[in-house]
Amino acid sequence: MNVRIELAYKTTKGTETSFSSEEMRAAKAILIAEDLLRTGRAKNITFIDTHDNTWTMKDLKKFMEGIQTEPHHITVYFDGGFDIATRASGLGCVIYYEQNGKFWRLRKNALVEELDTNNEVEYAALYLALQELEGLGVHHLPVTIIGDSQVVVNQLNGEWPVFEEQLNTWADRIENMLQRLGITPSYKQVSRKNNREADQLASQALKKVSIMSTIELPHEA
Repeated sequence: MNVRIELAYKTTKGTETSFSSEEMRAAKAILIAEDLLRTGRAKNITFIDTHDNTWTMKDLKKFMEGIQTEPHHITVYFDGGFDIATRASGLGCVIYYEQNGKFWRLRKNALVEELDTNNEVEYAALYLALQELEGLGVHHLPVTIIGDSQVVVNQLNGEWPVFEEQLNTWADRIENMLQRLGITPSYKQVSRKNNREADQLASQALKKVSIMSTIELPHEA
């Protein structure tokens, strides 16, 4: 979770003012706030998250201690494949996360038949990934979302407009889910080569090979 620090500051001669920091990871914000408190001149420190919720130091620390047992430091890869001949769609997603001091990888794919375009399939693959995040219990955290679709990444980033009604419906569905889960997304577009795990899962789905697995990794991916 990202937050900004807001505080009142009083100099040794009694001059007072207030400050608001830039957004940063909550763990970093807590360390900085604790250092400011040790000066004895920072007062009324609060933390504001990206959804404008206000946290006290006590509540934020309790939350951060709690998420150590829940998935965090999350990166999502998604991809979709569309077979024009059969009108079938393969969806694939890979989720890397940390939990209880260990590193994990979840892989999931799905075969669907009601989609009409490759761009729709890419959106559906991301939606599949968000459903998996919800199943993991992810909430109120930043999530890095990576795909090779320029359309999906740039539209969700707000860089490109969404003119097609079907894609607009998908974009709204994804943004509503992110809002409901309190997830702050950070989107990144990569080449298909650098998205090969999700791409392979989508291809396997088109071949009717169903995959759902979670494994522990020896180190952070």
